[in-house]
Amino acid sequence: MRPESTVLASSRADVLTETVEGFGAVRFTPVDPVADSAVLHSWVVEERAQFWGMNGASRELVQEIYEDVDRRDTHHAFMVRLDDEPVALFQTYQPSEDRISECYTVQEGDIGVHLMLAPAAGRPRPGFSRTLIGSLIRFAFRDPAVLRAVAEPDARNDKAVALMNRLGFVPQGEIILPEIDLPEVYLPEKRAVLAFLDRPAVLPAAVAVTPSQ
Repeated sequence: MRPESTVLASSRADVLTETVEGFGAVRFTPVDPVADSAVLHSWVVEERAQFWGMNGASRELVQEIYEDVDRRDTHHAFMVRLDDEPVALFQTYQPSEDRISECYTVQEGDIGVHLMLAPAAGRPRPGFSRTLIGSLIRFAFRDPAVLRAVAEPDARNDKAVALMNRLGFVPQGEIILPEIDLPEVYLPEKRAVLAFLDRPAVLPAAVAVTPSQ
């Protein structure tokens, strides 16, 4: 097993790259469970990520978790990079194939989303979060069939709930996500805030959007 500090190069191609003037190239790449496990592990074991439920996880376990996500057709994880720097983990899923389907009536065109921002490094960059959020919204709604984004941050996670509100999500109240106990995955019961973001009539503009080949 490679040491924790080793960062491997991923061979996976970007799903979408967009160039934002004055900001840089925002790249969405499917998570490579092997190459990205060290970076993801360093994020999820921080105290601020306690609500992701992996504070005590080893790098090997984080890799196994994302290998399970990688095998699924209904759940997807993307490493978001600004130029070459990882700045966020963005996950999408089909609510009809997730435990959240037991908590609300899923509609056609719904997409579930999870977001983890990378730890802040260096001096604060004015407008960073606002600009990145624009890219995330464009990515979530890049398929015209997607009509509504669904979020369910932990109800105790004040920062995530505040970020969800800044994104424009409308809270619908608290829900209890049921426990999942399967051989390949375990998720404890979770008290969450259900919120919806309808597809914007006009998506936030970027200077250039280039689908990767």
